[in-house]
Amino acid sequence: MYESYGICVGGKWRAAEGGATAAVLSPVTGRPLGACATASAADTRDAINAAEAGLMAMRALSGFARADALHRIADEMARRALEAARMNTAETGKPIAQAEREWVLSVDQFRWYAEEARRIYGRIIESRVPRGRFEVTREPVGIVAAFTAWNFPASLPARKLAPALAAGCSVILRPSSQTPGVAMVMVDCIRAGGLPDGAINLVTGSTAETYTPIMADPRVRKVSLTGSTRVGQQMLRDAAATVKKVSMELGGNAPLIIYDDADLDQALDLSVATKFANAGQVCVTADRFFVHESLHDRFVDGFVKRAQAIRLGDGADPATGMGPLINKGRLAEVDAIVADAVAAGAKIETGGKRAAGFNEGNFYEPTVLTGVTDDMQVFAEENFGPIAAITRFATEDEVLARANKGEMGLSAYAFTRSPDRARRTVAGLKAGMVGINSFALAAAEAPFGGTRFSGLGREGGSEGIEDYLDTKLTQLVF
Repeated sequence: MYESYGICVGGKWRAAEGGATAAVLSPVTGRPLGACATASAADTRDAINAAEAGLMAMRALSGFARADALHRIADEMARRALEAARMNTAETGKPIAQAEREWVLSVDQFRWYAEEARRIYGRIIESRVPRGRFEVTREPVGIVAAFTAWNFPASLPARKLAPALAAGCSVILRPSSQTPGVAMVMVDCIRAGGLPDGAINLVTGSTAETYTPIMADPRVRKVSLTGSTRVGQQMLRDAAATVKKVSMELGGNAPLIIYDDADLDQALDLSVATKFANAGQVCVTADRFFVHESLHDRFVDGFVKRAQAIRLGDGADPATGMGPLINKGRLAEVDAIVADAVAAGAKIETGGKRAAGFNEGNFYEPTVLTGVTDDMQVFAEENFGPIAAITRFATEDEVLARANKGEMGLSAYAFTRSPDRARRTVAGLKAGMVGINSFALAAAEAPFGGTRFSGLGREGGSEGIEDYLDTKLTQLVF
């Protein structure tokens, strides 16, 4: 499955040092999908050296040339869409329709940043010095290292690679070792775009052999991470030694508020579909469901019926509505979170156990809990699984105060028919992104990211290219 790839150094595929490989396991069966190359520290240094040469060539390209290349990359990605979606489903277990949609959104990133590459503007400022003027220009920050998680193995790399290349940087991508194949397909598409050798590089392997050399090398000037808050905190400490520029999208624990004037059917249809997409392994999904006391029982009843109708199975089957969790460790953690909630007094309305009828793989039932309190682990921390934890609230002030508890601030949601209440809610929620009667936050044209312990910087939109650019001031006197 991975034999035609390997690691990518200087825009070329090759085997890792000594032919080292590691198995990639199917979350559906638990059996190996294939053997993926694992880079050594020497391989990683080779990638950095190649990226250094690639950066010089990238800086020589105009924004128009980079834009044309990104459009060619998007064309190649569109051509290979089915291949990429099948790889995504094989590695993550997510339903094929979700995998196809993810690749489409990834192509959008390259299309969007192809156009942004043409619009990296400077400005002129009048100087106080006679016959002088200031010029403000934007330059690529340098070599970029992109570290991505397994839950969205297409869209997460695309959000980093597209703006970095548009800005004129060279990139070293280090995808999750659990889902390397999708990133390999994307990098292969980038190779077809005609960018200079060294513009794109890819290494997979252990932290010691990949992450550590990258973070220690002062030539790498920018790192971008999608991962856990714990990993992000460590990256900030490691980046300080060489003063690297850092952006990161970390964990979430999103509140969803269902006000008493909400369209109940709309709220149910959208929230159930979103909660159980990718088996709940989504940083921006709603974890904490605050439902007005007047709608609570009807909401729970409707949520349970819809959850019970979801068909579990292999994502390659078009009839599958929810696939497995990524690995056995995630399965055990979700099981433990539910057990802790029940021990603390929560009630299982449906689900709450490993799925029956699956003798292999990491399947867990769509789960709905009620009677939860704010201090339970399932509410206080991101559960990153197919668990909807539902509680009641009485007043707007109360629910906003409860929704803002904790350290995370990635996304938040509310359903209401009142524009005034919507505006008050948006103003009152401490989150980088807020959806009102909608969960559709991820789009190439919109800035994606959080506040507080949920991250730094933004991906997407005009803002997404900013972290890959340095500002230079020049004083000219003639």
